[in-house]
Amino acid sequence: MQWTSRQPFVPTSVLDRLDRVRLRRAALRFAAHGWSVTPGAYLTGRRFHCGQPGCPITGCHPALDSWADAATCDPARIAGWWRHHPHSVLLTTGESFDVLEVPAILARRAPGIGPAAVTAGGRWMFLVRPGRPLCTELDRRIDVVRHGTGSWIPVPPSRMPEGQVRWEVSPDQVGWQLPDAEMVQEKLAGAVEPARTLIIPRQLSTSRRAA
Repeated sequence: MQWTSRQPFVPTSVLDRLDRVRLRRAALRFAAHGWSVTPGAYLTGRRFHCGQPGCPITGCHPALDSWADAATCDPARIAGWWRHHPHSVLLTTGESFDVLEVPAILARRAPGIGPAAVTAGGRWMFLVRPGRPLCTELDRRIDVVRHGTGSWIPVPPSRMPEGQVRWEVSPDQVGWQLPDAEMVQEKLAGAVEPARTLIIPRQLSTSRRAA
């Protein structure tokens, strides 16, 4: 018998189906813990496709116009969204949790204290209890964004052009418990250097948030 290292051919249709199943399972798991889900545009090549004719948005964005109203924990509705397309999994913020989105240089000051997702582009997203505004040290930085009411974040296993979003600390690792926002902000603010040159403008995140 001759062995080969060549990978078996898998039809694109099968890969698409596996993607849909994986994303749907993740969405249903979030919903089962009371975290509202809404479908996001899915990556085709280097841009995102939402199914809306003439949509000019090339980055990650909700697939529905009224995404905030449509967000739900209903398993039947969620299953329907992922029946035909591998939508990104988006979680709405401001109710079950807020999200502190920061660069890696700040994020490493708050390891392991709560759920934290990381994009392949190096942005960290800390899930925290909702309602706490940014402290002064973080609010003055244009590379820090608080996602509250009216916002959303992409979560694993969603794919971005740079790669897949991953969990640095998964909800399972912390028993789906959220840390106090003030405590996380204190740790992040401890890494702030007032004279540091800022290279990631806040508008990149806010434009994504408002999409």
